[in-house]
Amino acid sequence: MRKIRAARAARGKTEAKALSSIDRLLFFDRDFNPVENLLGNELPASVKPAASFWEHFAGLDKSALTLAFSSMGESAQPLRVFADPGRPGSRGLTIYRIGDLYAVVRSEEPIDDERATLLHLATHDPLTGLPNRRQFSDDLTDFLRETAGTNETLSLMQLDLDDFKPVNDTLGHAAGDKLLQFAAGRIQDCLAADDRAYRLAGDEFTVISMGSGHPAKAHRLAEALVAAFKKPFTIDGITVFVGTSIGISTAPPDGTSPEQLMKASDLALYAAKKEGRGRASAFDASMLELLEQRELLRRSLRMALAQQEFFVEYQPFAEDGCIVGFEALLRWHHPLLGNIPPVTFIPMAEADGMMPEIGAWVLEQACREAMKWPQNYIVAVNVSAAEFLTSGLTDRISQTLDLVGLPPDRLELEITESVLLERTVNNIDTLNTLNVLGIRISLDDFGTEYSSLSYLKTFPFDTIKIDKYFITDLETDPKSQTIVRCIVNLAHGLDMQVTAEGVETTAQAEWLRNVGCDRLQGYLVSRPLPVEAIGEFISRAETSVRHALP
Repeated sequence: MRKIRAARAARGKTEAKALSSIDRLLFFDRDFNPVENLLGNELPASVKPAASFWEHFAGLDKSALTLAFSSMGESAQPLRVFADPGRPGSRGLTIYRIGDLYAVVRSEEPIDDERATLLHLATHDPLTGLPNRRQFSDDLTDFLRETAGTNETLSLMQLDLDDFKPVNDTLGHAAGDKLLQFAAGRIQDCLAADDRAYRLAGDEFTVISMGSGHPAKAHRLAEALVAAFKKPFTIDGITVFVGTSIGISTAPPDGTSPEQLMKASDLALYAAKKEGRGRASAFDASMLELLEQRELLRRSLRMALAQQEFFVEYQPFAEDGCIVGFEALLRWHHPLLGNIPPVTFIPMAEADGMMPEIGAWVLEQACREAMKWPQNYIVAVNVSAAEFLTSGLTDRISQTLDLVGLPPDRLELEITESVLLERTVNNIDTLNTLNVLGIRISLDDFGTEYSSLSYLKTFPFDTIKIDKYFITDLETDPKSQTIVRCIVNLAHGLDMQVTAEGVETTAQAEWLRNVGCDRLQGYLVSRPLPVEAIGEFISRAETSVRHALP
Protein backbone atom coordinates (compact mmCIF):
# COMPACT_ATOMS: atom_id res chain seq x y z
CA MET A 1 0.00 0.00 0.00
CA ARG A 2 3.03 2.22 0.12
CA LYS A 3 3.84 2.32 -3.55
CA ILE A 4 2.14 5.52 -4.61
CA ARG A 5 1.67 7.29 -7.88
CA ALA A 6 3.02 10.83 -7.46
CA ALA A 7 4.77 10.21 -4.16
CA ARG A 8 7.05 7.19 -4.33
CA ALA A 9 7.35 5.38 -0.99
CA ALA A 10 10.31 3.13 -0.34
CA ARG A 11 10.72 0.52 2.36
CA GLY A 12 13.62 -1.38 3.82
CA LYS A 13 17.25 -0.80 4.33
CA THR A 14 18.07 -1.09 0.67
CA GLU A 15 16.04 2.03 -0.08
CA ALA A 16 16.65 3.93 3.15
CA LYS A 17 18.68 7.04 2.60
CA ALA A 18 20.53 8.87 5.38
CA LEU A 19 19.57 12.46 5.91
CA SER A 20 22.63 14.65 5.69
CA SER A 21 20.79 17.64 7.05
CA ILE A 22 17.41 18.26 8.66
CA ASP A 23 15.44 21.35 7.94
CA ARG A 24 12.60 20.78 10.41
CA LEU A 25 11.00 18.08 12.53
CA LEU A 26 7.21 18.40 12.59
CA PHE A 27 4.57 16.47 14.54
CA PHE A 28 1.01 15.69 13.34
CA ASP A 29 -1.82 13.66 14.84
CA ARG A 30 -3.59 10.73 13.20
CA ASP A 31 -5.86 13.18 11.34
CA PHE A 32 -2.82 15.06 10.02
CA ASN A 33 -3.59 18.14 12.12
CA PRO A 34 -0.85 20.14 13.93
CA VAL A 35 0.29 18.87 17.32
CA GLU A 36 1.22 21.44 19.97
CA ASN A 37 1.62 19.23 23.04
CA LEU A 38 3.48 15.96 23.48
CA LEU A 39 2.80 13.94 26.66
CA GLY A 40 1.41 17.06 28.33
CA ASN A 41 4.39 19.21 27.43
CA GLU A 42 4.20 22.01 24.96
CA LEU A 43 6.39 21.40 21.94
CA PRO A 44 9.12 23.85 20.99
CA ALA A 45 8.19 26.31 18.28
CA SER A 46 10.73 24.72 15.93
CA VAL A 47 8.76 21.44 15.73
CA LYS A 48 5.28 22.92 16.04
CA PRO A 49 3.51 22.94 12.63
CA ALA A 50 1.81 26.12 11.57
CA ALA A 51 -0.83 24.25 9.54
CA SER A 52 -2.06 20.76 8.71
CA PHE A 53 0.14 18.21 6.96
CA TRP A 54 -1.67 18.71 3.64
CA GLU A 55 -1.25 22.48 3.81
CA HIS A 56 2.44 22.14 4.60
CA PHE A 57 3.02 19.72 1.72
CA ALA A 58 0.36 20.69 -0.79
CA GLY A 59 2.21 19.18 -3.73
CA LEU A 60 1.86 15.59 -2.54
CA ASP A 61 -0.71 13.09 -3.78
CA LYS A 62 -3.25 13.05 -0.94
CA SER A 63 -5.16 9.94 -1.99
CA ALA A 64 -2.04 7.84 -2.45
CA LEU A 65 -0.43 8.99 0.79
CA THR A 66 -3.64 8.34 2.73
CA LEU A 67 -3.46 4.72 1.58
CA ALA A 68 0.18 4.51 2.60
CA PHE A 69 -0.43 6.05 6.06
CA SER A 70 -3.32 3.67 6.75
CA SER A 71 -0.98 0.70 6.39
CA MET A 72 1.71 2.00 8.77
CA GLY A 73 1.92 0.07 12.01
CA GLU A 74 3.92 1.22 15.03
CA SER A 75 6.64 -1.29 14.20
CA ALA A 76 6.69 -0.41 10.54
CA GLN A 77 9.78 1.09 9.00
CA PRO A 78 9.67 4.80 8.23
CA LEU A 79 8.03 5.92 5.03
CA ARG A 80 10.28 7.80 2.63
CA VAL A 81 8.41 10.12 0.25
CA PHE A 82 9.67 12.19 -2.63
CA ALA A 83 7.45 15.12 -3.45
CA ASP A 84 8.08 14.86 -7.20
CA PRO A 85 10.45 12.06 -8.25
CA GLY A 86 10.50 13.24 -11.85
CA ARG A 87 11.56 16.83 -11.03
CA PRO A 88 15.26 17.60 -10.59
CA GLY A 89 16.19 18.88 -7.15
CA SER A 90 13.08 17.50 -5.46
CA ARG A 91 13.29 17.18 -1.65
CA GLY A 92 12.33 14.20 0.46
CA LEU A 93 10.31 13.47 3.60
CA THR A 94 10.80 10.68 6.10
CA ILE A 95 7.68 9.88 8.13
CA TYR A 96 7.71 7.89 11.40
CA ARG A 97 4.75 6.41 13.25
CA ILE A 98 5.05 7.13 16.98
CA GLY A 99 1.94 5.92 18.83
CA ASP A 100 -0.91 8.12 17.63
CA LEU A 101 1.40 10.65 16.08
CA TYR A 102 3.34 11.09 12.88
CA ALA A 103 6.80 12.59 13.04
CA VAL A 104 7.87 14.16 9.76
CA VAL A 105 11.51 14.88 8.98
CA ARG A 106 12.05 17.13 6.00
CA SER A 107 15.38 16.69 4.24
CA GLU A 108 17.34 19.36 2.45
CA GLU A 109 19.23 16.76 0.43
CA PRO A 110 18.10 16.63 -3.24
CA ILE A 111 17.07 13.31 -4.74
CA ASP A 112 19.38 11.76 -7.27
CA ASP A 113 17.73 13.09 -10.44
CA GLU A 114 18.67 10.30 -12.83
CA ARG A 115 17.73 7.50 -10.45
CA ALA A 116 14.41 9.07 -9.60
CA THR A 117 13.52 9.68 -13.23
CA LEU A 118 14.36 6.11 -14.23
CA LEU A 119 12.37 4.77 -11.31
CA HIS A 120 9.37 6.85 -12.29
CA LEU A 121 9.57 5.80 -15.94
CA ALA A 122 9.85 2.13 -14.97
CA THR A 123 6.64 2.22 -12.98
CA HIS A 124 4.46 4.70 -14.87
CA ASP A 125 2.82 4.93 -18.28
CA PRO A 126 4.49 7.82 -20.12
CA LEU A 127 1.36 8.70 -22.12
CA THR A 128 -1.23 9.03 -19.34
CA GLY A 129 1.00 9.35 -16.28
CA LEU A 130 -0.85 6.51 -14.60
CA PRO A 131 1.02 3.66 -12.90
CA ASN A 132 1.74 0.89 -15.38
CA ARG A 133 1.25 -2.89 -15.41
CA ARG A 134 4.41 -3.49 -13.42
CA GLN A 135 3.31 -1.10 -10.68
CA PHE A 136 -0.19 -2.55 -10.75
CA SER A 137 1.12 -6.07 -10.21
CA ASP A 138 3.29 -4.97 -7.29
CA ASP A 139 0.51 -2.92 -5.70
CA LEU A 140 -2.15 -5.60 -6.02
CA THR A 141 0.17 -8.17 -4.49
CA ASP A 142 0.99 -5.82 -1.60
CA PHE A 143 -2.61 -4.81 -0.98
CA LEU A 144 -3.81 -8.43 -0.91
CA ARG A 145 -1.01 -9.39 1.45
CA GLU A 146 -1.87 -6.57 3.84
CA THR A 147 -5.61 -7.32 3.84
CA ALA A 148 -5.10 -11.08 4.32
CA GLY A 149 -6.41 -12.26 7.67
CA THR A 150 -8.27 -9.00 8.31
CA ASN A 151 -11.84 -7.89 7.77
CA GLU A 152 -10.75 -5.49 5.03
CA THR A 153 -11.84 -6.01 1.44
CA LEU A 154 -10.81 -4.55 -1.86
CA SER A 155 -12.26 -4.56 -5.35
CA LEU A 156 -10.53 -4.81 -8.68
CA MET A 157 -12.06 -3.33 -11.80
CA GLN A 158 -10.94 -3.97 -15.37
CA LEU A 159 -11.99 -1.33 -17.87
CA ASP A 160 -11.95 -1.56 -21.66
CA LEU A 161 -12.84 1.39 -23.85
CA ASP A 162 -15.70 0.66 -26.26
CA ASP A 163 -15.17 1.72 -29.88
CA PHE A 164 -11.66 3.01 -29.25
CA LYS A 165 -10.24 1.27 -32.34
CA PRO A 166 -12.48 3.09 -34.86
CA VAL A 167 -11.35 6.43 -33.41
CA ASN A 168 -7.72 5.36 -33.60
CA ASP A 169 -8.12 4.06 -37.16
CA THR A 170 -10.09 6.99 -38.58
CA LEU A 171 -8.59 9.98 -36.78
CA GLY A 172 -5.05 8.64 -36.41
CA HIS A 173 -2.82 7.51 -33.59
CA ALA A 174 -2.22 11.05 -32.35
CA ALA A 175 -5.96 11.44 -31.76
CA GLY A 176 -6.03 8.02 -30.16
CA ASP A 177 -3.27 9.07 -27.76
CA LYS A 178 -5.20 12.20 -26.80
CA LEU A 179 -8.30 10.10 -26.22
CA LEU A 180 -6.37 7.79 -23.88
CA GLN A 181 -5.10 10.81 -21.93
CA PHE A 182 -8.63 12.21 -21.64
CA ALA A 183 -9.93 8.79 -20.62
CA ALA A 184 -7.29 8.49 -17.90
CA GLY A 185 -8.27 11.91 -16.57
CA ARG A 186 -11.95 11.01 -16.61
CA ILE A 187 -11.24 7.82 -14.67
CA GLN A 188 -9.22 9.70 -12.05
CA ASP A 189 -11.96 12.29 -11.65
CA CYS A 190 -14.29 9.52 -10.45
CA LEU A 191 -11.93 8.06 -7.86
CA ALA A 192 -12.01 8.54 -4.11
CA ALA A 193 -8.96 8.93 -1.87
CA ASP A 194 -8.52 5.18 -1.47
CA ASP A 195 -8.90 4.26 -5.15
CA ARG A 196 -6.04 3.91 -7.63
CA ALA A 197 -6.09 3.76 -11.42
CA TYR A 198 -3.59 2.08 -13.76
CA ARG A 199 -3.10 1.73 -17.48
CA LEU A 200 -2.13 -1.80 -18.43
CA ALA A 201 -1.87 -1.57 -22.22
CA GLY A 202 -3.70 -0.10 -25.19
CA ASP A 203 -7.18 0.89 -24.06
CA GLU A 204 -7.08 -1.38 -21.00
CA PHE A 205 -7.25 0.25 -17.58
CA THR A 206 -7.67 -1.11 -14.06
CA VAL A 207 -8.77 0.39 -10.76
CA ILE A 208 -7.99 -0.96 -7.30
CA SER A 209 -10.57 0.28 -4.83
CA MET A 210 -9.80 0.06 -1.11
CA GLY A 211 -11.67 1.07 2.02
CA SER A 212 -14.88 -0.18 3.58
CA GLY A 213 -18.23 -0.99 2.02
CA HIS A 214 -17.17 -3.38 -0.72
CA PRO A 215 -18.53 -4.70 -3.01
CA ALA A 216 -21.26 -2.02 -2.94
CA LYS A 217 -18.67 0.74 -3.08
CA ALA A 218 -17.10 -0.77 -6.19
CA HIS A 219 -20.49 -1.05 -7.87
CA ARG A 220 -21.19 2.63 -7.23
CA LEU A 221 -17.78 3.57 -8.59
CA ALA A 222 -18.32 1.42 -11.67
CA GLU A 223 -21.69 3.06 -12.31
CA ALA A 224 -20.05 6.47 -11.98
CA LEU A 225 -17.35 5.48 -14.47
CA VAL A 226 -19.86 4.15 -16.99
CA ALA A 227 -21.90 7.35 -16.65
CA ALA A 228 -18.79 9.50 -17.07
CA PHE A 229 -17.90 7.78 -20.32
CA LYS A 230 -21.35 8.36 -21.79
CA LYS A 231 -20.36 12.00 -22.21
CA PRO A 232 -18.59 12.83 -25.48
CA PHE A 233 -14.90 13.59 -25.90
CA THR A 234 -13.71 16.45 -28.09
CA ILE A 235 -10.46 15.81 -29.95
CA ASP A 236 -9.11 18.51 -32.26
CA GLY A 237 -12.59 19.95 -32.57
CA ILE A 238 -14.17 16.57 -33.39
CA THR A 239 -16.74 15.06 -31.04
CA VAL A 240 -16.33 11.33 -30.44
CA PHE A 241 -18.22 8.91 -28.23
CA VAL A 242 -16.28 6.17 -26.50
CA GLY A 243 -17.89 4.23 -23.68
CA THR A 244 -16.41 1.76 -21.25
CA SER A 245 -17.20 -1.79 -20.18
CA ILE A 246 -16.18 -2.84 -16.69
CA GLY A 247 -15.63 -6.17 -14.95
CA ILE A 248 -15.58 -6.21 -11.14
CA SER A 249 -14.12 -8.72 -8.70
CA THR A 250 -13.78 -8.45 -4.92
CA ALA A 251 -11.26 -9.95 -2.50
CA PRO A 252 -11.59 -12.19 -0.65
CA PRO A 253 -14.97 -13.52 -1.94
CA ASP A 254 -13.81 -13.82 -5.57
CA GLY A 255 -10.19 -14.69 -4.87
CA THR A 256 -7.22 -14.02 -2.62
CA SER A 257 -4.41 -13.94 -5.18
CA PRO A 258 -3.73 -11.48 -8.02
CA GLU A 259 -4.25 -14.24 -10.57
CA GLN A 260 -7.65 -15.22 -9.16
CA LEU A 261 -8.87 -11.63 -9.01
CA MET A 262 -7.67 -10.84 -12.52
CA LYS A 263 -9.35 -13.95 -13.90
CA ALA A 264 -12.59 -13.12 -12.10
CA SER A 265 -12.68 -9.50 -13.27
CA ASP A 266 -11.76 -10.58 -16.79
CA LEU A 267 -14.71 -12.97 -16.89
CA ALA A 268 -16.97 -10.22 -15.56
CA LEU A 269 -15.66 -7.87 -18.26
CA TYR A 270 -16.44 -10.47 -20.92
CA ALA A 271 -19.98 -10.73 -19.55
CA ALA A 272 -20.39 -6.93 -19.64
CA LYS A 273 -19.35 -6.82 -23.27
CA LYS A 274 -21.59 -9.74 -24.18
CA GLU A 275 -24.55 -8.00 -22.55
CA GLY A 276 -24.13 -5.00 -24.82
CA ARG A 277 -21.07 -3.04 -23.63
CA GLY A 278 -21.24 0.35 -21.95
CA ARG A 279 -22.03 -1.31 -18.63
CA ALA A 280 -20.47 -2.92 -15.56
CA SER A 281 -20.76 -6.55 -14.53
CA ALA A 282 -19.70 -8.15 -11.26
CA PHE A 283 -18.11 -11.57 -11.15
CA ASP A 284 -20.35 -14.50 -10.35
CA ALA A 285 -19.24 -18.07 -9.75
CA SER A 286 -21.48 -19.23 -12.59
CA MET A 287 -19.23 -17.29 -14.99
CA LEU A 288 -16.30 -19.49 -14.06
CA GLU A 289 -18.44 -22.59 -14.42
CA LEU A 290 -19.50 -21.48 -17.90
CA LEU A 291 -15.89 -20.80 -18.84
CA GLU A 292 -14.78 -24.21 -17.65
CA GLN A 293 -17.65 -25.87 -19.50
CA ARG A 294 -16.85 -23.89 -22.63
CA GLU A 295 -13.20 -24.90 -22.49
CA LEU A 296 -14.15 -28.52 -21.85
CA LEU A 297 -16.42 -28.42 -24.89
CA ARG A 298 -13.76 -26.72 -26.99
CA ARG A 299 -11.20 -29.39 -26.15
CA SER A 300 -13.73 -32.17 -26.67
CA LEU A 301 -14.89 -30.66 -29.95
CA ARG A 302 -11.43 -31.09 -31.43
CA MET A 303 -11.67 -34.83 -30.80
CA ALA A 304 -15.35 -35.30 -31.62
CA LEU A 305 -14.93 -36.01 -35.32
CA ALA A 306 -12.13 -38.53 -34.79
CA GLN A 307 -14.06 -40.16 -31.94
CA GLN A 308 -17.18 -40.46 -34.16
CA GLU A 309 -19.30 -38.45 -31.73
CA PHE A 310 -21.06 -36.48 -34.50
CA PHE A 311 -24.15 -37.82 -36.17
CA VAL A 312 -26.76 -36.49 -38.60
CA GLU A 313 -30.53 -36.32 -38.23
CA TYR A 314 -32.86 -35.61 -41.12
CA GLN A 315 -35.99 -33.45 -41.07
CA PRO A 316 -38.33 -33.91 -44.03
CA PHE A 317 -40.05 -31.14 -45.97
CA ALA A 318 -43.17 -31.46 -48.04
CA GLU A 319 -44.49 -29.95 -51.25
CA ASP A 320 -48.09 -30.33 -52.43
CA GLY A 321 -48.68 -32.84 -49.64
CA CYS A 322 -45.77 -35.08 -50.62
CA ILE A 323 -42.33 -35.50 -49.11
CA VAL A 324 -39.72 -34.17 -51.52
CA GLY A 325 -36.57 -34.26 -49.42
CA PHE A 326 -34.81 -33.93 -46.08
CA GLU A 327 -32.61 -31.35 -44.42
CA ALA A 328 -29.43 -32.77 -42.86
CA LEU A 329 -28.96 -31.53 -39.28
CA LEU A 330 -25.64 -31.94 -37.50
CA ARG A 331 -25.76 -33.34 -33.97
CA TRP A 332 -23.11 -33.98 -31.32
CA HIS A 333 -23.38 -36.53 -28.51
CA HIS A 334 -20.73 -35.82 -25.88
CA PRO A 335 -19.74 -38.97 -23.94
CA LEU A 336 -20.12 -37.19 -20.58
CA LEU A 337 -22.47 -34.26 -21.20
CA GLY A 338 -24.91 -35.92 -23.58
CA ASN A 339 -26.37 -34.13 -26.59
CA ILE A 340 -24.90 -30.65 -27.12
CA PRO A 341 -27.16 -28.14 -28.93
CA PRO A 342 -25.82 -26.98 -32.33
CA VAL A 343 -26.26 -23.35 -31.26
CA THR A 344 -23.61 -24.06 -28.60
CA PHE A 345 -20.94 -25.99 -30.48
CA ILE A 346 -21.18 -24.67 -34.05
CA PRO A 347 -19.98 -21.14 -33.14
CA MET A 348 -17.06 -22.74 -31.30
CA ALA A 349 -16.20 -24.84 -34.33
CA GLU A 350 -16.38 -21.77 -36.55
CA ALA A 351 -14.17 -19.72 -34.23
CA ASP A 352 -11.58 -22.49 -34.04
CA GLY A 353 -11.50 -23.06 -37.80
CA MET A 354 -12.99 -26.56 -37.62
CA MET A 355 -16.12 -26.07 -39.75
CA PRO A 356 -14.54 -26.84 -43.14
CA GLU A 357 -13.55 -30.31 -41.91
CA ILE A 358 -16.82 -30.93 -40.06
CA GLY A 359 -18.86 -29.53 -42.94
CA ALA A 360 -17.11 -31.81 -45.44
CA TRP A 361 -17.96 -34.80 -43.25
CA VAL A 362 -21.64 -33.77 -42.98
CA LEU A 363 -21.87 -33.23 -46.74
CA GLU A 364 -20.49 -36.67 -47.53
CA GLN A 365 -22.70 -38.39 -44.95
CA ALA A 366 -25.81 -36.61 -46.23
CA CYS A 367 -25.06 -37.35 -49.87
CA ARG A 368 -24.44 -41.04 -49.16
CA GLU A 369 -27.72 -41.27 -47.26
CA ALA A 370 -29.60 -39.46 -50.06
CA MET A 371 -28.44 -42.14 -52.50
CA LYS A 372 -30.78 -44.54 -50.63
CA TRP A 373 -33.84 -42.33 -51.13
CA PRO A 374 -36.21 -42.09 -54.10
CA GLN A 375 -34.53 -40.32 -57.00
CA ASN A 376 -36.85 -37.34 -56.84
CA TYR A 377 -35.85 -36.56 -53.21
CA ILE A 378 -33.33 -33.80 -52.56
CA VAL A 379 -31.05 -33.33 -49.56
CA ALA A 380 -30.46 -29.89 -48.04
CA VAL A 381 -27.15 -29.28 -46.28
CA ASN A 382 -26.26 -26.19 -44.25
CA VAL A 383 -23.04 -24.37 -45.09
CA SER A 384 -21.73 -22.06 -42.36
CA ALA A 385 -20.25 -18.66 -43.12
CA ALA A 386 -16.81 -19.85 -42.02
CA GLU A 387 -17.05 -22.83 -44.37
CA PHE A 388 -18.44 -20.84 -47.31
CA LEU A 389 -15.64 -18.28 -47.14
CA THR A 390 -12.94 -20.98 -47.17
CA SER A 391 -11.11 -21.26 -50.47
CA GLY A 392 -11.73 -24.38 -52.55
CA LEU A 393 -15.34 -24.90 -51.41
CA THR A 394 -16.75 -25.56 -54.88
CA ASP A 395 -14.00 -28.07 -55.68
CA ARG A 396 -14.63 -29.99 -52.45
CA ILE A 397 -18.37 -30.13 -53.08
CA SER A 398 -17.89 -31.23 -56.67
CA GLN A 399 -15.43 -33.94 -55.61
CA THR A 400 -17.85 -35.22 -52.95
CA LEU A 401 -20.69 -35.49 -55.47
CA ASP A 402 -18.42 -37.37 -57.91
CA LEU A 403 -17.22 -39.67 -55.12
CA VAL A 404 -20.70 -40.54 -53.90
CA GLY A 405 -22.45 -40.43 -57.28
CA LEU A 406 -25.24 -38.03 -56.26
CA PRO A 407 -26.59 -35.88 -59.11
CA PRO A 408 -25.93 -32.16 -58.41
CA ASP A 409 -29.59 -31.22 -58.83
CA ARG A 410 -30.47 -33.40 -55.80
CA LEU A 411 -28.26 -31.27 -53.51
CA GLU A 412 -29.46 -27.99 -52.01
CA LEU A 413 -26.98 -25.89 -50.03
CA GLU A 414 -28.44 -23.60 -47.37
CA ILE A 415 -26.55 -20.42 -46.53
CA THR A 416 -27.49 -17.57 -44.21
CA GLU A 417 -27.44 -13.85 -44.91
CA SER A 418 -24.29 -13.39 -42.84
CA VAL A 419 -22.37 -14.98 -45.71
CA LEU A 420 -23.47 -12.17 -47.98
CA LEU A 421 -22.47 -9.20 -45.88
CA GLU A 422 -19.43 -8.77 -48.11
CA ARG A 423 -20.48 -8.57 -51.74
CA THR A 424 -17.06 -9.70 -52.86
CA VAL A 425 -16.19 -11.07 -56.26
CA ASN A 426 -15.25 -14.37 -54.59
CA ASN A 427 -18.70 -14.72 -53.02
CA ILE A 428 -20.45 -14.08 -56.32
CA ASP A 429 -18.09 -16.43 -58.19
CA THR A 430 -18.68 -19.19 -55.63
CA LEU A 431 -22.46 -18.95 -55.90
CA ASN A 432 -22.35 -18.73 -59.68
CA THR A 433 -20.06 -21.76 -59.89
CA LEU A 434 -22.39 -23.79 -57.68
CA ASN A 435 -25.30 -22.67 -59.85
CA VAL A 436 -23.49 -23.73 -63.03
CA LEU A 437 -22.78 -27.14 -61.48
CA GLY A 438 -26.54 -27.56 -61.09
CA ILE A 439 -26.54 -27.37 -57.29
CA ARG A 440 -29.53 -25.63 -55.73
CA ILE A 441 -28.91 -22.64 -53.41
CA SER A 442 -31.27 -21.75 -50.57
CA LEU A 443 -31.21 -18.52 -48.51
CA ASP A 444 -31.87 -19.68 -44.95
CA ASP A 445 -33.52 -17.73 -42.10
CA PHE A 446 -34.61 -14.95 -44.43
CA GLY A 447 -35.79 -11.82 -42.66
CA THR A 448 -34.06 -12.32 -39.30
CA GLU A 449 -30.49 -11.14 -39.86
CA TYR A 450 -29.27 -8.50 -42.32
CA SER A 451 -32.08 -8.68 -44.83
CA SER A 452 -31.41 -6.71 -47.97
CA LEU A 453 -33.39 -6.99 -51.17
CA SER A 454 -30.19 -6.37 -53.09
CA TYR A 455 -29.09 -9.90 -52.12
CA LEU A 456 -31.97 -11.33 -54.10
CA LYS A 457 -30.97 -9.31 -57.16
CA THR A 458 -27.22 -9.94 -56.92
CA PHE A 459 -27.04 -13.62 -55.98
CA PRO A 460 -28.60 -16.62 -57.75
CA PHE A 461 -30.95 -18.31 -55.28
CA ASP A 462 -33.39 -21.13 -55.96
CA THR A 463 -35.22 -21.06 -52.64
CA ILE A 464 -35.94 -18.63 -49.80
CA LYS A 465 -36.62 -20.12 -46.37
CA ILE A 466 -38.91 -18.11 -44.11
CA ASP A 467 -37.71 -18.31 -40.52
CA LYS A 468 -40.04 -19.87 -37.94
CA TYR A 469 -40.07 -16.53 -36.08
CA PHE A 470 -42.69 -15.35 -38.58
CA ILE A 471 -44.58 -18.67 -38.60
CA THR A 472 -45.12 -19.17 -34.85
CA ASP A 473 -47.89 -16.54 -34.54
CA LEU A 474 -48.99 -16.63 -38.14
CA GLU A 475 -52.59 -17.50 -37.26
CA THR A 476 -53.14 -14.47 -35.03
CA ASP A 477 -50.65 -11.75 -35.93
CA PRO A 478 -51.56 -9.59 -38.96
CA LYS A 479 -47.98 -8.27 -39.14
CA SER A 480 -46.51 -11.74 -39.53
CA GLN A 481 -49.16 -12.52 -42.14
CA THR A 482 -48.28 -9.41 -44.12
CA ILE A 483 -44.56 -10.14 -43.99
CA VAL A 484 -44.95 -13.78 -45.04
CA ARG A 485 -47.34 -12.85 -47.86
CA CYS A 486 -44.86 -10.27 -49.13
CA ILE A 487 -41.94 -12.72 -49.01
CA VAL A 488 -43.91 -15.35 -50.96
CA ASN A 489 -44.95 -12.85 -53.65
CA LEU A 490 -41.43 -11.42 -53.85
CA ALA A 491 -39.82 -14.84 -54.23
CA HIS A 492 -42.26 -15.97 -56.89
CA GLY A 493 -41.75 -12.71 -58.76
CA LEU A 494 -38.02 -13.53 -58.85
CA ASP A 495 -38.68 -17.12 -59.95
CA MET A 496 -37.71 -18.59 -56.57
CA GLN A 497 -39.44 -21.16 -54.40
CA VAL A 498 -40.42 -20.56 -50.78
CA THR A 499 -40.03 -22.91 -47.81
CA ALA A 500 -41.69 -22.13 -44.47
CA GLU A 501 -39.85 -23.44 -41.40
CA GLY A 502 -41.38 -24.25 -38.02
CA VAL A 503 -44.83 -25.26 -39.26
CA GLU A 504 -46.56 -26.98 -36.36
CA THR A 505 -50.32 -26.72 -36.90
CA THR A 506 -52.73 -27.53 -39.69
CA ALA A 507 -54.06 -23.96 -39.51
CA GLN A 508 -50.58 -22.60 -40.28
CA ALA A 509 -50.21 -25.07 -43.15
CA GLU A 510 -53.61 -24.10 -44.56
CA TRP A 511 -52.80 -20.38 -44.42
CA LEU A 512 -49.41 -20.90 -46.09
CA ARG A 513 -50.93 -23.06 -48.84
CA ASN A 514 -53.51 -20.37 -49.56
CA VAL A 515 -50.83 -17.69 -50.10
CA GLY A 516 -48.84 -19.99 -52.37
CA CYS A 517 -45.97 -21.17 -50.13
CA ASP A 518 -44.24 -24.02 -51.97
CA ARG A 519 -42.77 -26.14 -49.19
CA LEU A 520 -43.53 -26.78 -45.54
CA GLN A 521 -41.04 -27.94 -42.91
CA GLY A 522 -41.66 -28.43 -39.19
CA TYR A 523 -43.09 -30.70 -36.56
CA LEU A 524 -46.40 -30.93 -38.43
CA VAL A 525 -44.57 -32.82 -41.16
CA SER A 526 -42.14 -34.60 -38.84
CA ARG A 527 -39.56 -34.05 -36.16
CA PRO A 528 -35.92 -34.66 -37.15
CA LEU A 529 -35.36 -38.38 -37.66
CA PRO A 530 -32.39 -40.62 -36.93
CA VAL A 531 -30.94 -42.23 -40.01
CA GLU A 532 -32.34 -45.63 -39.02
CA ALA A 533 -35.93 -44.33 -39.15
CA ILE A 534 -35.83 -42.76 -42.61
CA GLY A 535 -36.58 -45.92 -44.58
CA GLU A 536 -39.78 -46.63 -42.68
CA PHE A 537 -40.78 -42.96 -42.81
CA ILE A 538 -40.42 -42.85 -46.59
CA SER A 539 -42.42 -46.04 -47.02
CA ARG A 540 -45.45 -44.54 -45.25
CA ALA A 541 -44.83 -40.91 -46.21
CA GLU A 542 -47.36 -40.65 -49.01
CA THR A 543 -50.45 -41.53 -46.96
CA SER A 544 -49.43 -40.04 -43.59
CA VAL A 545 -48.38 -36.66 -44.95
CA ARG A 546 -51.39 -36.30 -47.21
CA HIS A 547 -53.55 -36.97 -44.17
CA ALA A 548 -51.76 -34.38 -42.00
CA LEU A 549 -51.50 -31.58 -44.55
CA PRO A 550 -54.45 -29.76 -46.09
